[in-house]
Amino acid sequence: MEDVLTLAKLDVGLVHRETMEVTPTITVPGMGSIFPGFSAMPAVFATAYLVGFSEWTCMRALVPFLAIDQKTVGLHIALDHIAATPVGMHVTAEVELTAIEGRKLRFRIDCRDDRETIGPGIHDRFIIDGSRFDSSLNRKLSAWRQGT
Repeated sequence: MEDVLTLAKLDVGLVHRETMEVTPTITVPGMGSIFPGFSAMPAVFATAYLVGFSEWTCMRALVPFLAIDQKTVGLHIALDHIAATPVGMHVTAEVELTAIEGRKLRFRIDCRDDRETIGPGIHDRFIIDGSRFDSSLNRKLSAWRQGT
């Protein structure tokens, strides 16, 4: 019953923000160990990390509203990376919950560095039951291993 009451408090208009410093590990060349061609690229905040940072900020916004067994997964993200951010600057993601459709949640994203907007966009997340999701993944993995 408490789980339902906590989630019932979630409402459109919720705003949350997170800030982090751009370090060499989250730049484009920092991804070179996985994608070797990236090593020679400029040392700026990587788009992949901008996406992850945006998702993480949305996830953090939801923490007070989810029961222990609930989690959220990303469904869709549309994010423009419109300005480069060098090492040493800070990036801030501000997210606002703009729609709730059952268990589907939509966020507006505004990512900025210390000087300007770097990443406006939208992101959809879906509330899941963690145990059921894990069971589904285990069934999928088992079927794959069995070749079915």
